[in-house]
Amino acid sequence: MIYNSIIETIGNTPMIRLNKVAKDIKGDVLVKVEYFNPGNSMKDRMAIKMVEDAEKAGLLKPGGTIIEGTSGNTGMGLALAAVAKGYKCIFTMADKQSKEKIDILKAVGAEVIVCPTNVSPEDPRSYYSVARKLNADIPNSFYPNQYDNLSNTAAHYETTGPEIWKDTDGKITHYAAGVGTGGSMCGTATFLKEQNPDIITVGIDTYGSVFKKYKETGVFDEKEVYPYLTEGIGEDILPKNVNFDVIDHFVKVTDKDAAVMTRRLAREEGLFVGWSCGSAVHGALEWARENLKEGDQMVIILPDHGTRYLGKVYNDDWMRNHGFLEDKTYSTARDIIAKRPSNYSLISVKKNDAVKEAIALMNKTSVSQIPVLDGDEVVGSVTDTKLLSKIIENPSLKDASVEDVMESSMTFVAGNSTLDVLSSMIEKEKAVLVRDGKGQTHIITKHDILEAFTN
Repeated sequence: MIYNSIIETIGNTPMIRLNKVAKDIKGDVLVKVEYFNPGNSMKDRMAIKMVEDAEKAGLLKPGGTIIEGTSGNTGMGLALAAVAKGYKCIFTMADKQSKEKIDILKAVGAEVIVCPTNVSPEDPRSYYSVARKLNADIPNSFYPNQYDNLSNTAAHYETTGPEIWKDTDGKITHYAAGVGTGGSMCGTATFLKEQNPDIITVGIDTYGSVFKKYKETGVFDEKEVYPYLTEGIGEDILPKNVNFDVIDHFVKVTDKDAAVMTRRLAREEGLFVGWSCGSAVHGALEWARENLKEGDQMVIILPDHGTRYLGKVYNDDWMRNHGFLEDKTYSTARDIIAKRPSNYSLISVKKNDAVKEAIALMNKTSVSQIPVLDGDEVVGSVTDTKLLSKIIENPSLKDASVEDVMESSMTFVAGNSTLDVLSSMIEKEKAVLVRDGKGQTHIITKHDILEAFTN
């Protein structure tokens, strides 16, 4: 068969049975391997759909520029569409994305702008904000906005869902996928549930993302948001493509478990896939062990190819440095706080306390930095060095409220963050915060990390 362009080869990816990694699971576990798309990811499906819908609506005109915030894969799909249709591309990416993803986008002619990860979505430096500003400033440009553009969901409703239904002869009982923008999970799930309302859907989330708690409580909890390493799943926003009504359950997966499973898929199944694929399989199998029965059939989406992660999860040194290799055990934030006495309580001040009270508390407890609370919420911090310089400059500040002199809040981290990760974060900022299994907040300082390294 002869195709007119590369974009005509998108879709109809193969379904493959998992054998070794799913050997303890009752029922049949299949994976839909999306790296067979020309851009090596499932994002090709929604990229071409967003472009063609924009053309029909007159939003994208000949000679135009496509501008998008991406973790890499959507950018690749859009770049292929741009090459075939004659558009230019500018992509913004968070700095946690792999170098391979950036290089691949540049290889197909895109301009890439790297933005900081650890800023809020509303921050003008975030890759969301930079993309929107470029779109406003550049004439004849189109900002697809994969998070809120419902063509994303429609692409999977029209292609991925029907392919899975056809490939399984309608026997599918469970569908699992990572949830990032939400399109592949929700578009596919909507189609499948229309064919059979009894199909159970499992969304895979990551620690540091808001999805699972929002699904279970209806509360957008900013305390759930903290830095994580896995690329392509989880969010600190609620994209319009995430339809929680068609996601029955959420399972959270750690960075380490995702990375280890990714490597297992390559070595045990011959599936050279990306990091979020490991998240999807680990989380889906964790749920399946408790819930799948003989005769059930689960399908898991594997979004992308392993070439995007050669410098990370497929690099032994990188894995070892992050405590992800199974041959070496690294202490984690959870290990540090587990050694604390049962009567531990966080040393903190209230935002309305006087500065002199905070100084007295620091002197009494011999601590150099303290979180600032508003009720139970951490809203800022005070450190002895910054406090001293401010009081020398203006001695009357000792009678002011802590709120008037406090700095930004300390960062919350995942309990499974290893010592090297904690160390790098503290080097960049101040101490970090972590919650234990009971929801109590703990502070971890440089001293805690040094002590953990020597014990």
